[in-house]
Amino acid sequence: MAILTELKQRGLINQITNENGLIKALQSEKIKLYCGFDPTAGSLHIGNLLLLITLKRFQLAGYRPIVVLGGATGLIGDPSGKKTERQLNSLTTVRKWEKNIRQQVQKVLGTSTSLVLNNFDWINKQRIINFLRDTGKYFTVPYMLAKESVKSRLEAGISFTEFSYMILQAYDFLHLYQKYNCQLQIGGSDQWGNITSGIDLIKKKLNKEAFGLTVPLVVRSDGKKFGKTEMGTIWLDASQTSPYQFYQFWINASDEDVIKYLKYFTFLSLERIQEIEKENKIHPEKREAQKILAKEVTKIVHGDKIAGMMERISQILFSGKIRDLSRQEIQEILKGMPQHILNDKSSVSVSELLLKFKIVSSKRELREYLNNKAITINGQNNLLERQVLTRKDCLLRHYLFIRKGKKKYYLVVIK
Repeated sequence: MAILTELKQRGLINQITNENGLIKALQSEKIKLYCGFDPTAGSLHIGNLLLLITLKRFQLAGYRPIVVLGGATGLIGDPSGKKTERQLNSLTTVRKWEKNIRQQVQKVLGTSTSLVLNNFDWINKQRIINFLRDTGKYFTVPYMLAKESVKSRLEAGISFTEFSYMILQAYDFLHLYQKYNCQLQIGGSDQWGNITSGIDLIKKKLNKEAFGLTVPLVVRSDGKKFGKTEMGTIWLDASQTSPYQFYQFWINASDEDVIKYLKYFTFLSLERIQEIEKENKIHPEKREAQKILAKEVTKIVHGDKIAGMMERISQILFSGKIRDLSRQEIQEILKGMPQHILNDKSSVSVSELLLKFKIVSSKRELREYLNNKAITINGQNNLLERQVLTRKDCLLRHYLFIRKGKKKYYLVVIK
């Protein structure tokens, strides 16, 4: 099937149940598929984005995606991938987060051919005795203990609350199968046990076949956790990770990772990505692959206009033509760049500035960078001659943009 072939070519299939059966189902009808997101924070992050984009690929191929927001399961807590019990959040908090995440989902998938549901709407209607009799009886304790999400928690301890999570998620799949003829669930690699629990429940209760597919865990080539930076997690919400920070995360992707990310996170054709890869091997110093990646992913999450602005800001900062920045562009940078504050200064020496904020670690390193003109301040690299900076050197009389080497940027605000 074309969609599965594309996912394989992009490296986006980690595990799949009954591939031949799924191929037949995909060929015979435009089946529905779903993915669930529990509102355990006020925003999705870029790990979640991979699943949203995978849903979008199915959508572009003519299938209808369903997103299930875990208004109910988010109150319980998924033990998958967690070493300790999650903190339980209030219903008010979960509902607020669910609304935020709904908006993010709809921004990527649109509203015309996608469906966004909240599992609180059907799970909350269940009576506990009926649920235990009609659903719980299909799950044996040994079956549940064998699931990795539970097995990995036995030593540290797992409450009955989290132990019951897989039954609730399995019930979601059963409900969607019965009401919407949803035959496929996708998720991250840590969701395999929960997904297969739903498939088993549908088989036992309805004698029907459903399917599961997981995408791989995204890992960086240097072994560090994907989506984590010095600033913390990369969120989709602009108020938690500014568009500037978001764009910079992608543009700083390593040469070892950038092609994989282009396959995972963009809708560029595989032929176009091959062309980019060839060019990147010839001229890695141009970092064209990273620039394309950053713009494409920022477009998906924040829209064309914001992506274009972030591209221009990045080009200006790299070229050193700092005075070309507009007031609006400066405001965007202020949201996303760590700021160092200097109070009541009419002038400051270059050495004091760089040492005070640990932009260089020592006077020896200071001399080395200045001699090599490897530090620029508001686009100027003749800092050995300048020695002292005044308000006239500041952008809008307050801002000093410092670049160290090719990638590291700092912002000093003189009050």
